[in-house]
Amino acid sequence: MKKIFSLFSAAALMFSFTACSGPVKSEPQTMTGMYFDTVVTVEAWGADQDVMDHCRELCEYYEQLLSAHIETSEVSAINRAKGQPVTVSEDTAEVIELGCRFGELSGGKFDITIAAASSLWDFHDSESPRLPDAQTLQEAVSHIDYRCVQVDGCTVTLTDPAARLDLGGIAKGYIADRIKEYLESEGIGHALINLGGNMLAVGGKYDGSDFRIGIQKPFAESGTILASLQISGQSVVSSGNYERYFEQDGMIYHHILDPATGYPADTGLYQVTVISDSSAQGDALSTTCFLLGLDKGMELIQSLDGVEAIFVTTDMKIHTTSDNIPLEIL
Repeated sequence: MKKIFSLFSAAALMFSFTACSGPVKSEPQTMTGMYFDTVVTVEAWGADQDVMDHCRELCEYYEQLLSAHIETSEVSAINRAKGQPVTVSEDTAEVIELGCRFGELSGGKFDITIAAASSLWDFHDSESPRLPDAQTLQEAVSHIDYRCVQVDGCTVTLTDPAARLDLGGIAKGYIADRIKEYLESEGIGHALINLGGNMLAVGGKYDGSDFRIGIQKPFAESGTILASLQISGQSVVSSGNYERYFEQDGMIYHHILDPATGYPADTGLYQVTVISDSSAQGDALSTTCFLLGLDKGMELIQSLDGVEAIFVTTDMKIHTTSDNIPLEIL
């Protein structure tokens, strides 16, 4: 889970700007809460309080299903089962299946069984950070393999009893998609959903303009913008090595771990931002592309329909998958 520094998560530190053109015809209803260890906000134009209350209920519902840090969650039940079959809800089964599909798409770079290694790191303790024991980490890596996850209807089995699920790389995006789906079913045509920096728009702003999303400059002060995007009805998700990290002996250790080693990935990138229609897709792909690096990440995105990406390399150069991205570099 990503550490909170302000109203918006340090995960991507993206936010919407208030449109400067034209008068705002209506003020949005707003819901704010803390879920998945991150701040969630939903702004919806034309919604009533019942709709916003249900958005909150959806966040609570999915957190109770998908969080590996809640002992009573369905994911925790799977992790405790030591390889025995566990019956879960359709929603949990769907997220796990989706995570496995991205594992296959990425050649294992995106792996929802990363918890075996990620549980050994503490990126929240900046006062006295410690590296995991190398031998223990090596053993943990031997239990990272999304192919050991079997889903049969609503029954989930980990064929490796020592494997553990962590859906943090896709769950927030999935929840954002479900909130959008609900808002649209209620006739809401203008909304902005922010799950800790995972931004998802329902249409554009009420005044007819697009939402403007700022992308955080890596390793800069919170709120320092590298570039901005204009979107309507799309998702914007960033992953970067500046989100959660600690420094020790001149080395930066960040939370995006390579499933092959259990150590933070070093791919020559600071950040990847994915623009797509699905927030779950953007969530998984932003992490995947960071792990793949610039060339392979660009190749993957360009092979997919309706998806674009922005890569920031460690020399602070910006690379885009096409010239069609409505990007303004600041």
